[in-house]
Amino acid sequence: MGIITKMGIALLYDEGSENAFDIRLKLTKEVLTIQKQDVICVSGSNHSANHRTVTLRRQPVGGLGLSIKGGAEHKVPVVISKIFKDQAADQTGMLFIGDAVTQVNGINVENATHEEVVHLLRNAGDEVTITVQYFREAPSFLKLPLGSPGPSSDHSSGASSPLFDSGLHLNGNSTNTAPSSPSSPIANEPKYEKRWLDTLSVPLSMARISRYKAGTDKLRSNAFEVLALDGVSTGIIQFYTSQESADWLRAVSANIGDLTLQNMKMANKCCSPCDQVVHMGWVNERPQGIDSSQPYKHKFLALKGSSFYIFSTPPVSTLDWVRAEKIYNLCEVLFKVHKLWLADDYWLQANFYLGLHQDYDLEDQRPYCFSVMVGQGKSHFFNVELGSELAVWEKSFQRAIFMEVQRTGSKTYMCSWQGEALCFTVDFALGFTCFDSKTKNVLWRFKFSQLKGSSDDGKTRVKLLFQNLDTKQIEMKELEFQDLTAILHCIHSFIAAKVASVDPVFIDSQSIARRYMYSN
Repeated sequence: MGIITKMGIALLYDEGSENAFDIRLKLTKEVLTIQKQDVICVSGSNHSANHRTVTLRRQPVGGLGLSIKGGAEHKVPVVISKIFKDQAADQTGMLFIGDAVTQVNGINVENATHEEVVHLLRNAGDEVTITVQYFREAPSFLKLPLGSPGPSSDHSSGASSPLFDSGLHLNGNSTNTAPSSPSSPIANEPKYEKRWLDTLSVPLSMARISRYKAGTDKLRSNAFEVLALDGVSTGIIQFYTSQESADWLRAVSANIGDLTLQNMKMANKCCSPCDQVVHMGWVNERPQGIDSSQPYKHKFLALKGSSFYIFSTPPVSTLDWVRAEKIYNLCEVLFKVHKLWLADDYWLQANFYLGLHQDYDLEDQRPYCFSVMVGQGKSHFFNVELGSELAVWEKSFQRAIFMEVQRTGSKTYMCSWQGEALCFTVDFALGFTCFDSKTKNVLWRFKFSQLKGSSDDGKTRVKLLFQNLDTKQIEMKELEFQDLTAILHCIHSFIAAKVASVDPVFIDSQSIARRYMYSN
C-alpha cells in the first residue's frame, strides 16, 4: 500500500451548532492530528496569550487599520476579519485575524451586537484600548482568511461572507488632525504569533473510518470521521471538494491498512504456520431478522487459520481470540459480493452489471456490500467504506478458504438415507466418498469432475448428480444431512480450491470487486 504523509486544510463540523470551523490536518504513518490556529506568546513568557489588551492610536489615514465581523445577533463574538498592512492594528504586532473583541475601553462587549461594537470603536476617541482573545473555533460562515495578517495572505476560506464586514480603517470621530505616533510595539513588550497547534491526535492502529451519519444509511457529503481503538473520535472532518475528501479518505485508509498489516505480522509470529491471520479489519454489519430495522453495527472481522471470526472490538492480545462473538469454520462459509458503487453517487446491482445471478436485497442503500453465508441457512451481511476494501476481502476469503481446504485435506459428515446411518467425505485428492458408518464399507465414490449438478429441498435433503465415466449415464445419489448448508458450502469450497490449484488465473478472472476496480 505504501505509507502516506499529508497535510491540508479542512473543516471540523459540529452537529450540535451545525457550524464548521477551519482546522489543519496532519497525517503521519501512525497518527492523524487535528490542528487549530491560536495566538501564542513567543517571548516575554509571563504573559498569557489568552487575553491581550492593546492600545491603538487612531491614524488620520487608515483609522484603526482593521475590519470586524460577527456579533451577538449571529451567535458569535465580534472578530477582527482584516488587518491592513502597516496601519495601526498591524503595527502593534499583537492583533490577529480571528481575534474576538471582548472589551472596548473597559466596556465588556462579549454579548454585544455588531452595530454596538462598531459604534463604540468609532466613537472611542483617538486612543482605543481593546482586549481580545483568539477565537479558535470561528465558524466557517465568517469566512476569515487563514493566513497571518497582511494583504498577501488574505485568501479567505471560500466566497465572501454573508455577514457584513465593517471597516474601521476609515476615520472615526478623530479630533487629532496632526499625524499621531504609530502604535508600535515597545522593546520589552511580549511578542505574539499566530500558529497552528496540535489539539487532538488520533492513533490509526486498529482505527476505523465512518462516512455515514450515525444510526442512518445516509452518506455524509465530502466528510468522514476517524475513530481510534479507544473510542476517541476526530469529529466530523469536512472537505471543500469531493476530490479532497476522496484523497484524504484513501490516504487515511491506506495508513490504517498498513498498520493492520503490521499487527497481523506481529500476531503471526506467535502463531503456528497453520493458524496464521490472513486478513482482518473493520466492517459494518446489518442486523438480521427482528432487528433488521436497526442501524448497522461496527464489527471487526478476522480470517485466521481454519476460522472466520466476528468481534465487537479488535483482538489485541492472544487471549482475545477466544472472546469472538462468532467463530465459523472456513470450509463451511460462502462469501458473496453484493453491491458495487459506480461513479460518484450511483450504484448498480452487481448482477445486472456483470451478469451474475445472486439474491439481492434491493432495500439496502449502502454500496460495497458482501455477505458471508454460514451453516443452518444463516448469513451475515456486511458493508465496507471503500471499493478497494471490498476487493481485499474477496481475495482474502478466497485465499483463507483455499489454504484451509488444502490443510484439512478432507471433511467427513454424518448423514443418512432411508434409515441407514452413512458417512459422506469430501476429499481434496479423491473427491466424494459415501460409506456405511458401522461397517465402513464404501458404497460409492466419484471425482469432483464427475459432479454435474445438484438440487436440494432447502432443509435437509440433497440430490447429487454424477456422471458414470464408463456408461456416461447420470447417476443420482440422495442424502440427508442435519446441517445441509454447511455441507453445500464445503463442497463449493473444495471444488473452488481444486479449480484454483489447477487454474489460478480462472479464479482471479471471477473476482467481481477486482474487475470493478480495474474497469474504473
